[in-house]
Amino acid sequence: MIINPITRVKNFAGSNPVAARYAMDGLLAALAANIASNNNNLFALRLGAGDYQLSLVQFLPQLFTMLILIPGGLFAGSLRNKRRLIICALLTGAVGYLLCALSPFFRFTPTRSEFNPAHSIYFFLVFLALAAGATATYNISWQSFFPEVVDIKERNYVLTKRSHMDVFISIPLPLLVGTILLHTAAGSGKIIAHQCFYFFAALFLIFAAINYRRIKAVRPAAPKRVSFPEIKNAALSLSRNKPYLLFIAAALFFYMMWHFDWTLYFIGQVTYLKMNEFQIGLTTLGATTAQFLTMRFWGRYNEKHGVVFPVTFGILGLSLCPIAMIISLSLPVSFARYVFLPLHAIVSLPLATTTLNMLQCLLQVADEEYRSFSISVYTCLVCLSNAIMPVAGVALYRALGGDRDGLRLAFAIIFVLRIISMGFWLLRWKLNQTAFGKSAR
Repeated sequence: MIINPITRVKNFAGSNPVAARYAMDGLLAALAANIASNNNNLFALRLGAGDYQLSLVQFLPQLFTMLILIPGGLFAGSLRNKRRLIICALLTGAVGYLLCALSPFFRFTPTRSEFNPAHSIYFFLVFLALAAGATATYNISWQSFFPEVVDIKERNYVLTKRSHMDVFISIPLPLLVGTILLHTAAGSGKIIAHQCFYFFAALFLIFAAINYRRIKAVRPAAPKRVSFPEIKNAALSLSRNKPYLLFIAAALFFYMMWHFDWTLYFIGQVTYLKMNEFQIGLTTLGATTAQFLTMRFWGRYNEKHGVVFPVTFGILGLSLCPIAMIISLSLPVSFARYVFLPLHAIVSLPLATTTLNMLQCLLQVADEEYRSFSISVYTCLVCLSNAIMPVAGVALYRALGGDRDGLRLAFAIIFVLRIISMGFWLLRWKLNQTAFGKSAR
């Protein structure tokens, strides 16, 4: 007997209908992200991007996202029904992905008859920024809406189910997408494959918008009127919220060090380890499988020990990722990639804590009266890191020689900085324990 995906998600979430809906949301969001976003760099390469333009694949979407996050957060806080904003953001993201699919047909020289996608990279970057901005609005909206739907006692359970489904679907998709790209004819064939991926990503976001029509607030927050005095009050409230500021400082430094090597990792895989699309898919497969296998363990660990301290293990895993790349870059190319794949999977075992816990840590300290604004400021700072740090990573790599030795040295520096970020997170946890006791867990 064939069971449809909605029934499978409901069975997975047990008798909790809200958990089932959020699990479905995680499923659809992961489908869109893995089919489209995970291959943005490869698509950009095939549109003619160089190292600098590859860094813009991260920078421009994040820059656009930052411009709309604060206004978007204030607007979300002013709404009586945040669900409408979530649905609009998802549909706008679908439009952005559809335009990404059409970007090879936008050219600076439209009179030329041959298929030449090299001039389309900048159009792709603009459309990708639109999709990224919509995705960011969706993220701050559903995170702000989430406490209105789910009681604090059930948040860990529902988020664990959502994250588990997110990671579960992320296991086979990168490998499937990589296999398709590997066996697709070079040139225009691979471009068409990417276009199909963006089309399906748009379709999944439309399904996600339909799913949110069934999720309703049971404790709706009072809407906040958007005005200059209200913005001033929100900013003053956040500036006096010491637990929030301490969280922002520790979390932002963590994200800065995480984002530092995003483009460098891709350069290491493609330029020096000579990995193809299938092998890049295997890398993602190993990491997501490791997270999937440990997700329930970390969910139970959270229930016993709180959600703050376990993030330390996730930062430790991220700290070891540069070590995995350094070891691989020091080996002969003929088998270096086969050493890198298991090493990357092993260091990814604790990474589920960052996916599962950071939002819960934020909700612990966010001002209840200005929750949407608190989330927007946090997300804006993370996006600023995501925009700047990959570019800074490429600049560091070039300053160190722009070769294999320079890349190894860059990863060694990032390793040290990530260890320091882990120390900052432990200090934040300890200070909160001292000030607030068990309530800081």
